[in-house]
Amino acid sequence: MTAPDRTALTVAGQARPRGRFPHLRRAGDFVYVSGTSSRRPDNTFEGVEVDELGTTRLDIRAQTRAVLANIGTVLAAAGGSLADVVNVTAYLVNMNDFGGYNEVYAEHFDEHGPARTTVAVHQLPHPHLLIEIACVAYLPRPAHEE
Repeated sequence: MTAPDRTALTVAGQARPRGRFPHLRRAGDFVYVSGTSSRRPDNTFEGVEVDELGTTRLDIRAQTRAVLANIGTVLAAAGGSLADVVNVTAYLVNMNDFGGYNEVYAEHFDEHGPARTTVAVHQLPHPHLLIEIACVAYLPRPAHEE
């Protein structure tokens, strides 16, 4: 019996983690994606607009789309896609954003999609973040890799 594959990966072209953790970690046939936000590689955020007076507008729909796109890119680096996701944990700063988040989520998943938990949190690592998602994907390794 071979040792289980426990590959950790930081994906080139994605925002670098703000801490010592990878974008994803494989454990056998499962891939665990670290909490992912709408942060871009240049450290700006999707779904954030600041007007000429300094008023900040945060858009849960744009942030949710960006989070799911970022997760899709991370999973692609492991040979997968959002279709392989089996569990989602979403963190919202404000449950009043649940409707917008749920609307965008439904563009990618339906009632046959991953198990899901959504919780409200006091804050996320940056004040412009409305949402962060961590997930687990099932990506069986090819037989020649076992």
